[in-house]
Amino acid sequence: MARLKLGPILDDKPVKLTIELPATVHRDLLDYSRVHAAETGLGEPLPPERLIPSMVERFMGSDRGFTRTRK
Repeated sequence: MARLKLGPILDDKPVKLTIELPATVHRDLLDYSRVHAAETGLGEPLPPERLIPSMVERFMGSDRGFTRTRK
């Protein structure tokens, strides 16, 4: 099985946002959640709203241009 970039999801105090996603992205998130649950040993897949913050955080952390400009 391929290793996912997203590791375990930690609980943190959330800030509520409302976003709209294309249906294709939502379906992909649901699929990703199922694969993530299987890879991390979770019984139930996490809902997409629990995955998105970690995905965005990882994306921004790996964006060298953002990291360089932010400093």
